[in-house]
Amino acid sequence: MSSRHDHFPRADAARRLAMRRAVADLDATWSAADTAPGGLLTAIAKLADAPADVAITRLLPWLADTGWLCGRLDAALALLAADPFARPPLRMVGGGNGGPGGLVLADCGAIRLTLQLRPFTANGAAPGTTVFVPGRAAIHILDCGGAALCAHRVVVSAAEEAGGFTAKDAAPCQTQPPRPLRTGETLLLDTARQSFTLQNRQARAGRDILYLELTVQPPSRLPIRAYDIASGRLTHVSASRRDSSFRAMALTLLRHLGRTDAAPLFVAETASEDFAARWTAMRELVALNPAAARPHLAAMAVADPHPEVRAAAAATHALFNKPSPSGEGSETCELVR
Repeated sequence: MSSRHDHFPRADAARRLAMRRAVADLDATWSAADTAPGGLLTAIAKLADAPADVAITRLLPWLADTGWLCGRLDAALALLAADPFARPPLRMVGGGNGGPGGLVLADCGAIRLTLQLRPFTANGAAPGTTVFVPGRAAIHILDCGGAALCAHRVVVSAAEEAGGFTAKDAAPCQTQPPRPLRTGETLLLDTARQSFTLQNRQARAGRDILYLELTVQPPSRLPIRAYDIASGRLTHVSASRRDSSFRAMALTLLRHLGRTDAAPLFVAETASEDFAARWTAMRELVALNPAAARPHLAAMAVADPHPEVRAAAAATHALFNKPSPSGEGSETCELVR
């Protein structure tokens, strides 16, 4: 199957050099604007140590006045008009398999500003899951796309925020009836307790949904939680710290590569401050090398600070001694999630 990339000017060194220079010049122009006294990154840097709600409030003008964004997108389009093989210096996020995606406009510490696009899908099914991430967010709707918004809320106690969260005692998710999404509105969310999902409301007249999303996600002992919308039931828990999430992805990759020599990295992560990260690392180690995991799993079953991690470790460790159909001890183990 042919592709536009089949026509990339591999043999035209002058054209490729001109593209690289044009991209570098545009990147330098944007960087200078962002780091100037009144620039976006300068504004964000001043709020590095501010409470999340304060940072959101101070940065709201960047969502309300989008002249700077229009200028940036016009410059990117001009770059592409000059040469369709040029790559504007904008980092993309998401967008796989036709799903939601966007552009990272600023990313500094716990603060990120993105331009998000949710493609319209005729007769698309309503989302079945909603996710709560510790932090704050402001969502400014640039084009509602004729969509409906469903607001979701869950109760989180101060003790849970301080590290006492357990799946057993998690409050159920409550969902409000859908209401029309409105172009120009700004949603302010405590994302540990509030989330939203969007669904098509006009099967024929619907459009893509476009919005700016400003998030502040400082380190938190409260995990990311996913809920089934229909039942309100908690379905999944994962580490909320970005560094923990990155390490979890790395461990999963190492496990898929069969890197048993990397077992010490898995063991080190089982001592993480984040209980979800500890258990994720242990699950991956059990899948990678059950024999190496066994003593650490036994220790976790006895001494882990979190009761549900201890219980999961104990249940998983018990599977090591579960008789196989042949009557012999099994060295494999079903992962308890």
